[in-house]
Amino acid sequence: MDDRQDSGPPAAHGADPVDDRAAGPASADAEAAGAPRPIGSVLVANRGEIARRVFRSCRDLGIATVAVYADPDARAAHVRAADAAVRLPGDAPADTYLRGDLIVAAALAAGADAVHPGYGFLSESAPFARAVEAAGLVWIGPPAAAVEAMGSKTRAKELMAAAGVPVFGALDPAEVTAADLPLLVKAAAGGGGRGMRVVRELAALDAELAAAAAEAASAFADGEVFLEPYAEGARHVEVQVLADAHGTVWVLGERDCSLQRRHQKVIEETPAPGLPGAVRATLHEAAARAARSIGYRGAGTVEFLVARDGRPYFLEMNTRLQVEHPVTECVTGLDLVAWQLKIAEGAALPPRPPAIRGHAVEARLYAEDPARDWQPQAGPVHRFDVPGVDVEFGPLPGRESGLRLDPGVAPGDVVGVRYDPMLAKVVAWAPTRAEALRRLAHALARTRLHGPATNRDLLVRALRHPEFAAARLDTGFLQRHAAQLGIGPPAAAPPAPTGPGGVAVTDASGPEAAGERLAALAAALADAAGRTARGPVPVRIGGWRNLPSQPQLKRFRAEPGGRTHEIRYRLGRGGELTAAGFEDTALVSADPDRVVLDVAGVRRTFDVAAYAERVFVDSPFVCTALTALPRFTEPGERAAPGSLRAPMPGTVIRIGELAPGDRVERGQPLLWLEAMKMEHVIAAPAAGTLTDLTAEVGRQVELGAVLAVVKEETGP
Repeated sequence: MDDRQDSGPPAAHGADPVDDRAAGPASADAEAAGAPRPIGSVLVANRGEIARRVFRSCRDLGIATVAVYADPDARAAHVRAADAAVRLPGDAPADTYLRGDLIVAAALAAGADAVHPGYGFLSESAPFARAVEAAGLVWIGPPAAAVEAMGSKTRAKELMAAAGVPVFGALDPAEVTAADLPLLVKAAAGGGGRGMRVVRELAALDAELAAAAAEAASAFADGEVFLEPYAEGARHVEVQVLADAHGTVWVLGERDCSLQRRHQKVIEETPAPGLPGAVRATLHEAAARAARSIGYRGAGTVEFLVARDGRPYFLEMNTRLQVEHPVTECVTGLDLVAWQLKIAEGAALPPRPPAIRGHAVEARLYAEDPARDWQPQAGPVHRFDVPGVDVEFGPLPGRESGLRLDPGVAPGDVVGVRYDPMLAKVVAWAPTRAEALRRLAHALARTRLHGPATNRDLLVRALRHPEFAAARLDTGFLQRHAAQLGIGPPAAAPPAPTGPGGVAVTDASGPEAAGERLAALAAALADAAGRTARGPVPVRIGGWRNLPSQPQLKRFRAEPGGRTHEIRYRLGRGGELTAAGFEDTALVSADPDRVVLDVAGVRRTFDVAAYAERVFVDSPFVCTALTALPRFTEPGERAAPGSLRAPMPGTVIRIGELAPGDRVERGQPLLWLEAMKMEHVIAAPAAGTLTDLTAEVGRQVELGAVLAVVKEETGP
């Protein structure tokens, strides 16, 4: 396909404004909001990347900034970026960022004029919006009534149906049949994939309804769920709207957000590639109609599923700024946050929005391991460098292309398990889609992020996948291509062979594993160079011996993915390298922070950085995170056979109806952990007997903590 057709003239994208002045006079809320009220200081009721993003626009407009922070965020990047900061005592979101009364008090104490909610937390809470305004502060968002109207997905669908917006009809669980499958269970007050389940067998419906209700109650304090058809193979397409208090509604194009994991977006782009013009026009008109029907004001997004037959269905309206708003800013040149602030001050939008220019693609960089069922990761960030970045947290005015970074962390920050695992958003903008994809993949592949394991490699593979390049997109893309993209959990396999001390060795074949092994060799040689340099007399690596030496042995585990690599090597008198499995590789030079290898006649340079047992090997060809493994396992680190360890730090939120002595089946859920806004099931690894259950609801557990023990059944 011709990528330029997807970034053509404005009329092709329906970018013309929808002006609803003719629909009647503005509401009383809109008239009140239209009165000019200059803002001098803004408190952002949020954290991380979005707080820093809002601060950027405030600075550009000459507005002072106030941050709030929970105790784990006391030294976080968003706190350092603000002019002032107010502590919210505690560490759990329910005690801090979800306490509207504390946030309003913080705004008043800091002398702020207004509150910007960001996204997540209280951004779509009508009671919070009213509390802000009741305190005499400006609410930088839509009217509380509009937030309330869209707050319940069930109520929102009723309103949209009445306004003529196409919607899925809700189903009665007692009346569905096999002909209705597959089905989707959704939380009425949900978001971010929480409280959502796909049901493919009627026998599983009751259990999935109960599980979704329990998750929704835990996440949103509202256990209401509903049932609707699941559109297999559909695309997730959303429309950005911007409305003022004077009767103007802009439609600023659409975004394709089909690449998702656990119903949460991973890659987003605009314009939506390959979308027929008639479908695009229908989406834009439906979004404008939705905004008008609730008297909307500010930035908002109307989300749709587009079925395989091209018919769109309303999903929900996000009455706030979206995570993926930067792609719209890139192709329009607008600063949406600045316009949120101006509209809150009473400003009017111009008659027409800017034209759409080029194509923009955003990738969300998460601290998680896709190869291990998306397990969240935690720990310190030592280095974070994305090459070629043109701007942070802002549009790219006056340019035809560029690379934008919206980081939520900075070197020195610690990624915890209390909050969303997103570390940053990387956005590429270019005249065509193909150019934008190539630039974004190139930047991500060379990103140096020394810290927790991330989904960086998955993003690069997805962006370079031929199906993605051809714009054959739907919400099942990642699942359908899981094996090629490195998504786990992998299929069951026999136990890996072990080396001395019981350390598993799982060397694998394939280009990715080969790259990891080369990085592990560079790490081993850099470590040897460091130990030599620290000796009493500095000598060249591989110093002279009068007898042949035994091979040196180092073991590393690659993160993410978990493959372990055993490196055995020997260095001759002149530094000649002999290494098992590297017959075509010669050592050019080795220093503690840089190793140069000749691989089959091609010289490759590897930069090596070690932080305790964590080692990061970066080059233009491979960027690999490794954990150095001990040669021998300490006796105290060995757990009883059948022990189920916590795969990440988290909180035990539910335990199955089980007790020690009960029989369990392989794959049977035993308990649920919550970490970084996601639930993780801890299941029985084999059929057998539950002999111990140490987990307790509400208990915070560390990585590797023993939660339960299952004694596996043995044959006769």
